[in-house]
Amino acid sequence: MDANLLAVVALIFVALAFDFINGFHDAANSIATVVSTRVLSPGKAVIWAAVFNFVAAFTFGTAVAKTVGSGLVDIKVVTFAVIFAGLMGAIIWDLITWYYGLPTSSSHALIGGYAGAAVTKAGLAAIILAGWTKTLIFIVLAPLIGMSLGFLLMVLILWVFQHFSPSRVDHWFRRLQLLSAAAYSLGHGGNDAQKTMGIIAGVLFAGGYISTFRIDLWVILAAHAAIALGTLSGGWRIIHTMGSKITKLQPVGGFAAETAGAISLFTATHLGVPVSTTHTITGAIIGVGSIRRLSAVRWGVAGRIVWAWLLTIPASAFISSVIYYIVAHTIAP
Repeated sequence: MDANLLAVVALIFVALAFDFINGFHDAANSIATVVSTRVLSPGKAVIWAAVFNFVAAFTFGTAVAKTVGSGLVDIKVVTFAVIFAGLMGAIIWDLITWYYGLPTSSSHALIGGYAGAAVTKAGLAAIILAGWTKTLIFIVLAPLIGMSLGFLLMVLILWVFQHFSPSRVDHWFRRLQLLSAAAYSLGHGGNDAQKTMGIIAGVLFAGGYISTFRIDLWVILAAHAAIALGTLSGGWRIIHTMGSKITKLQPVGGFAAETAGAISLFTATHLGVPVSTTHTITGAIIGVGSIRRLSAVRWGVAGRIVWAWLLTIPASAFISSVIYYIVAHTIAP
């Protein structure tokens, strides 16, 4: 095996490792609400989520993958060292935030790491402003959309079912929450797995194995398999934060939060925007919790989460920048 092929295989492995950690880290996004409402046990919930994370491979296109792979950083400055440093910056930040139980965005860690390494190599000229503009706008919009939809859905549900007994409402929404959890997992897999597809396509382009930027079927299937396996492993620290520390949820609230999150993700994926599934579902949970009263949301926990969100892109960019500098000056140009 020649050195070029060995480097390509190794980087694809690292990219899939990130995808696995993404699923592991973001398992909470898909199952925290359905676990906290006790509709499914944790074991059954991760299987349910993993299945629909993989099914998403056959549901969505590759618009997000193309944005991440060639719409944020000039593909001409992308080298093996840039990709490796970007992935490691994202992986390290994901593991740090997982350890502290903070539901930060793996997506923003990835694009932050990728950009940090590229800028260290080629300066700010490496950044494609148009791609970053819509991505940065959705950093703000994603949680707000999730929050608004979660709030509105809860208002609608409470109005429609106002004359039903609480036990009957609980009975119906325990079943409906299976559908909403499946829809959210589908949206999670559809948006998040595509980010790794874009990186793998970048590896193949930098290695000379594709002449134009494209996403092959085997890349799609590999990325979805990795994120599904990661989801099966579960990130229990973050699941605890998402499912019980932000606000107390009942099945009706879990249904509203997951449905709001799914709608937001389907829309963003269709538009090709790499949004944060973490930000989206957290916003939806806060929106649902605030329908009772603002004090039902534990704003101290929410505040710590927001600080972690704000730090994600600069922190992963800094880590990847340091790694790129070390790699470029000691191992590879």
